[in-house]
Amino acid sequence: MKNEALIAKTALRSLEIEAATIEGLKASIDDSFLAVVNRIFCCSGRVIVTGIGKSALIAQKIVATLNSTGTPALFMHAADAIHGDLGMVQADDLVLCLSKSGATAEIKVLVPFVRQLGSCLVGMVSNRDSYLARQADYILHTPIDQEADPNNLAPTASTTAQMALGDALAAALLALRGFGAKDFAQFHPGGALGKQLYLRIRDLYPQNERPAVGPDASLRQAILEITSKRLGATAVVDENDGLLGIITDGDLRRMLERGEDTSRLRAAEIMSPQPKTIGPDALAVRGLATLREYSITQLVVADEARYLGMIHLHDLIREGLL
Repeated sequence: MKNEALIAKTALRSLEIEAATIEGLKASIDDSFLAVVNRIFCCSGRVIVTGIGKSALIAQKIVATLNSTGTPALFMHAADAIHGDLGMVQADDLVLCLSKSGATAEIKVLVPFVRQLGSCLVGMVSNRDSYLARQADYILHTPIDQEADPNNLAPTASTTAQMALGDALAAALLALRGFGAKDFAQFHPGGALGKQLYLRIRDLYPQNERPAVGPDASLRQAILEITSKRLGATAVVDENDGLLGIITDGDLRRMLERGEDTSRLRAAEIMSPQPKTIGPDALAVRGLATLREYSITQLVVADEARYLGMIHLHDLIREGLL
């Protein structure tokens, strides 16, 4: 129990310190922060984000967030920059340099070269009196009272502050650009959110079989069609593919439970008329909502009254919409 108490106490203290650090960042949304957002918004180049050690890892995350929210950004490791990678920086770029101390050796070597190129230099730094802070055109201040580890040594609260302020920067730029859900989906076509915004029924139903029987089909024919097409249902259509109804495996089970004489039944007598349908141009997420609303697993795809095919709940699960 002694170890458990120590673990809980240490973990809670770590979270409390990091929470307090983020709370303290509210004061950093100052004139300098506003100026940086406007400078990036009007920048004709890219945002080059750099750092060393753990700050370099946070810099990579900030780059990823900026790119995914409409602000072109590149990562440049501060150590690699002074060994050739500085060539990626152009005069119209803005360089965002992350450093808790603002005085590491690599930063001191890098900063004069950035200034020489004529790029705007922004320092995200904890120490306002540091070398980086004095050399930067703008400062994004990340005040740190203490790190979140018991020895006050490991980059914990400081990197949390960097990440949070980087997110705030990206969010402010997103708002300025009017970057909406459709824009986000354009940059995330493979993700679940992207699919919710662009994946349509026409992208799904052609991948499935197209189960269909005529109204005079026998029960046996309907069962074989349902079984062979593996969608748990078949549409009932006329000679012009006009949709008349649907027969699901559930319909068959309920019919058999009633003990009816099935020897002479035809599809038109078994089917459920006016099945739930969806058009091919509808968003797939709308199809999912319909399936949920009516607690069904298949949805008939129809163009007006013409039967096109079916989608199944499994199609939407496979695409990550559920």
